[in-house]
Parts: sequence; C-alpha cells; structure tokens
Amino acid sequence: MLSRSAHSAVPARRTLRRLAPEIPAFALYGETAAAGGELLHVEGIQARSRRYRWQIDAHLHHGLYQVVWLRKGPVQVSLDALREDCTGPVAIIIPPGSVHAFQFAADSEGEVLTLSARSFIEGETPEVGDSLRALFSVPRILHLDPDALETCRLEGLLDQLVAEFQAPDTVGAPVTPWLARAVVWRLARIGARGTGADDPGARRHHALFTRFVLLVEAHYTEHWPVSRYARHLGVSPDRLNRLVRTQTGAGALNLVHERLVREACRRLIYVAVSISRIAFELGFDDPAYFCRFFKRGTGSSPREFRTLQRALRCPPS
Repeated sequence: MLSRSAHSAVPARRTLRRLAPEIPAFALYGETAAAGGELLHVEGIQARSRRYRWQIDAHLHHGLYQVVWLRKGPVQVSLDALREDCTGPVAIIIPPGSVHAFQFAADSEGEVLTLSARSFIEGETPEVGDSLRALFSVPRILHLDPDALETCRLEGLLDQLVAEFQAPDTVGAPVTPWLARAVVWRLARIGARGTGADDPGARRHHALFTRFVLLVEAHYTEHWPVSRYARHLGVSPDRLNRLVRTQTGAGALNLVHERLVREACRRLIYVAVSISRIAFELGFDDPAYFCRFFKRGTGSSPREFRTLQRALRCPPS
C-alpha cells in the first residue's frame, strides 16, 4: 500500500538553509496578496514549482486549506515537524497555519488544490462541512495504492476538476466547486479508513472528535482544562476523555499537550526567536516550566531540539 521513493531520485535537500526570522504567509506560493474570501484554485505541480527550480520553501497559508496531490514522482516533504520522502500517489493534507515545504523532482507530476472554507461549504449540506473538517483536522500524508479503485476515482475527479477550472466558459459555474467537494469528500473517506466511518454511531463519535480537535486548534495556547472543552462540546469530561481515548489511545489533555508540543516544534524549527519568547507565545508564564514540559513530550530540551533540527536540515555543503 505504501509507496516510498529512493533518496537518489530527488536533488539534495535544500528545505531550510537557516532559521527564518518569520514564516512567510502566502495566498498561493510566492504571491503575497491576501487571498480572497472565496478562493478556489487548482494548478499543476509543475506550473509553479518549475519557476522555483522545484524547491518550495517553508511557508504557510492563513485561512486556506490545501491538498497537494502527487500522481507520480518523488517529493521531500516538510509538514510542521514531520519530514518524509515519498513517491506518488500520495495526498498531502495541509490545514490553515501548517508550515510546509517541498523539494520536487523535475519529473514529479500532480495537482495542488487550494480553497477557503467559505468557498467550499457556503450554502451546502452539513456533510460537506463535515468532510472538510474531518480531512483537515490534522496535517498528514495519505499514501494510496496506485492500483486501487479509489485512487483511479480520485485521479478521474482531479482530471475533471483541472479541466473545468481551466475552461473559459465555466467561470462562475457550480461544476468546479462540486468537483472540489467530491475530491475532499473522497479523501476524507480514505483518511477515515479504520475508524468505523461507515457505522452511523461511529460517524457521530468521529464528528464529535473532529469538533474537539478544531476546538483545541482554536484554544490550545489558552491552556483550557478538559472540563472547559467538554462544556463547549455539551458533554461531560468523562465522556470526552472516553471518546478521545477511543480515537487516539490517550486522554483529552494528552491531545492538547501534543498540539502544544507540535506548535513548539514548528516554531523552534522555523522561527528565529528566543525560547523564552516561544514559551510566552504558547501561553506559558514560566519559560523554565515550558522547557520541562517540552522535554517530557519530546525527550529533549527546546535548545537540544533546535540544534539537532538545524543540523539535520542544514547539512554541510
């Protein structure tokens, strides 16, 4: 099922030469203008990556969801603190605010779908919004079997989506957003494999879990207790803990702490500010406590983690 690339198929990694003073935010990569409220854009990987010699440096998108569909060829992916070499077919799922970078090969092929939630779900059924929330609940890489029927269906939908997006006589027509919704819906189904998503009760539990993940995303730097999350979701703390444990194997607070650690890793890798400042930005009053918290979660201190990541990402030339 999983397809991996040989390291020699991709040029030497150039993902990060140094820590950036801040992470650049784009609507589309290299375009600094703010994205419109109803952005829906599709383009081939080659169309933009060729301009940058197939190197897309670390950046993020505010309020925009992105799927990078790699049909074939290798790519080196940096997705927050995750780094992975892989070969298509894969779908790289990028929620708003996730830092990502790519090193494609010259023969890599695929499409990039970028959309705003408003353009996607406004006026649609609840199931459309549920698929968006489920798919983009966390940044991740979905590996697909090239011979599977679901992969062929996805490729067919993306072929139609690209054709409709590029056709001059379909500007403003509903076909393009319909096809984009179909792509997201099918990817959400693939991402939910093994979660019992076909069972109505399991779907309700998964929807509640997704709501919790999104609530954590909005408030994790505020260090809410589990009881406050439960109150906002209309359930008891015990039920919330049981639900999260079923989905992840650990309690609700553990998921909140994992999100804090993931954000700390992201900032230590990509943002050239002091560890104390990162601690304060993540809601910690005491930088020393933040260092202990981070070490419990990763096994290394923030300074050790930053030093190691800098060495891994900036090998000697």
